[in-house]
Amino acid sequence: MKADERRNSIVELLHGEKGAIKGTILAEKFNVTRQIIVKDIAILRAKGNNIIATPDGYMINEEKENRIKSIIAVNHSDNEMIDELEIVVKYGGIIEDVIVEHPIYGEIRGTIMIKNLNDLNKFKSALNEAKAKPLSILTDGVHLHTISADSLENMDLIKQELKEKGFIL
Repeated sequence: MKADERRNSIVELLHGEKGAIKGTILAEKFNVTRQIIVKDIAILRAKGNNIIATPDGYMINEEKENRIKSIIAVNHSDNEMIDELEIVVKYGGIIEDVIVEHPIYGEIRGTIMIKNLNDLNKFKSALNEAKAKPLSILTDGVHLHTISADSLENMDLIKQELKEKGFIL
């Protein structure tokens, strides 16, 4: 299979999936290395495909146009991170990313796409299994999230509860 055919097939596969597909699974399916898939994804993104990398793999970011988006600045300890994320998903919100401002590297953004409690539990398990620290450790807990909600009312409820808990700056 030629590279262009493989890339077209990757886009078709991603459009056909409701969730994310791991790069290793794509590599096995197309009998190439994971690095080839990483290169293919980069080329597809450069061509305008809205492919995002999440902890669960690659997916097409088919944002609903009617969702309300907001970037919020928050600060909390590592122990409070899950509480913060639970508040957002409780009101149907999606935590799209986490952003920190590093003094040397500038803005560092990690796409997390936590849409529900199942995604949150997977995220929590992945952090624990990898013994990884959140990006906010680089900035003493201060970070940004892009969040989206299906209504202005739900966005307001998310922000209100985050503020009540002392998370919003």
